[in-house]
Amino acid sequence: MSRVLIIGAGGVGGVVVHKCAQFQEVFSEIILASRTLEKCEKIKSQLTRPIQTAQVDADNTSELVSLIRKVSPDLVINVALPYQDLTIMDACLETGVPYLDTACYEPPNEAKYSHVWQWEYHDRFKDKGLMAVLGCGFDPGVTNIYIAYALKNYFDEIHFVDIMDCNAGQHGFAFATNFNPEINIREVTARGKYYENGQWLETDPLSVHKSFDFPEIGPKEMYLMYHEELESLVKHIPSLKRIRFWMTFSQEYLTHLRVLRNVGMTRIDPVSFQGVEIVPLQFLKALLPEPSSLGETYEGKTCIGCMIEGIKDGKPKNYFVYNICDHRACYKEVRANAISYTAGVPPVLGAKLMLNGTWSGAGVFNVEQLDPTPFMAEIGQYGLPWTEVFID
Repeated sequence: MSRVLIIGAGGVGGVVVHKCAQFQEVFSEIILASRTLEKCEKIKSQLTRPIQTAQVDADNTSELVSLIRKVSPDLVINVALPYQDLTIMDACLETGVPYLDTACYEPPNEAKYSHVWQWEYHDRFKDKGLMAVLGCGFDPGVTNIYIAYALKNYFDEIHFVDIMDCNAGQHGFAFATNFNPEINIREVTARGKYYENGQWLETDPLSVHKSFDFPEIGPKEMYLMYHEELESLVKHIPSLKRIRFWMTFSQEYLTHLRVLRNVGMTRIDPVSFQGVEIVPLQFLKALLPEPSSLGETYEGKTCIGCMIEGIKDGKPKNYFVYNICDHRACYKEVRANAISYTAGVPPVLGAKLMLNGTWSGAGVFNVEQLDPTPFMAEIGQYGLPWTEVFID
């Protein structure tokens, strides 16, 4: 039985709280904190068991330290903005509390996320005897664990990986993003990048695409993007010859995005408007639907999986592992869409494995460095069952 502090009350944060509340034998006390206390109280009102709430500015390390010392958690789960990873890690170091997040750090003034900034914390966490687990969402997170599980059980070497993320749901809005609009649009409009034959290759944004027949969904056009798990997987699985990340988008979404980009609404640098400096993308975020509000109207399914090729006993082997998630079912269970659900369930299980010592160590770890077997054994019970297919 443990006390957990959850920082962030967006769509993913709501799922984390709901799921932690389901496992009282693991999470005996839950504290939810956010810059906006009203969001915390709204999530609290949806639960059948009591939790504590608090207001905190996650950009402010001293505020975080004060809160952590006040509530004395056994673990901090960070589902705030990626810009805030380092301040929260600093607070965990100062207070001696283990740390877990779902997305790697990204500087606020540059659309460039990388694990490098957080990897630099390894020695500091190690010296303190503390564990920090990075990227325990779905992608990154479960996708990394799928690959680690495949390597442990089915391959001697993994050579080629395609991570594929398909959302075939419909939410009824003309244009909306499935998670924080600022983060989502920065990610989608960035140049694509993938690893092949020992080097990183770049592409124009969304310029490379192909069709894939997704289970329970059907054929969808998917687009090559850069995603943070590629960086850590290349580092930790040296046999990789190529790894790519793909995501599906509707033509309506792409058309809206193209127009917004062409007129400058996706810019992240400040512009002067009537004597006030504003960041266009942040203004756009204020106009778009709150992602956590999309669940009630969402219909359809998501499919996220890894197509893996390599060798076993000197022979070629192809393997596909994936999860299917239903938007309606997710909303019925935790009042969230499947995008938030798939990102919010894995850190709950990851937290349990850290708290009971199954995942242990001192330093900073990506999830593929940890034993995938206990995670894969339980993730279905937590709401994300997986299917594996061996391809001839």
